[in-house]
Amino acid sequence: MSENQPAEVPMSALGPTRPLSVRITDGLRAQLEVIAQLNDRSVTEEIRIALEAWVETSKSDPKVLARAETVRAEIEREAKTKQNAIEAIFGGTGAKAPRAKSGSA
Repeated sequence: MSENQPAEVPMSALGPTRPLSVRITDGLRAQLEVIAQLNDRSVTEEIRIALEAWVETSKSDPKVLARAETVRAEIEREAKTKQNAIEAIFGGTGAKAPRAKSGSA
């Protein structure tokens, strides 16, 4: 794999591509255009590669990891609170909410 060829990631792993609009200065845009031309890639591809690298770097950033643990704990607390509320409303863990009757009138 050369510097100009990023590692291939199966599309099924990331899902479909979606557009993203980003506002940048004229100076940064000009630099991106030059880098894209030098690497024989589009500006879009250069931005995608840079974002993928930033995401990978963030995955091992101690501050990001610590914040992720805090957020995960908050999500788990909120989920437990909602589970308790459902149990309080409907009783035992096996209770289900009544279903609306369907049929013709």
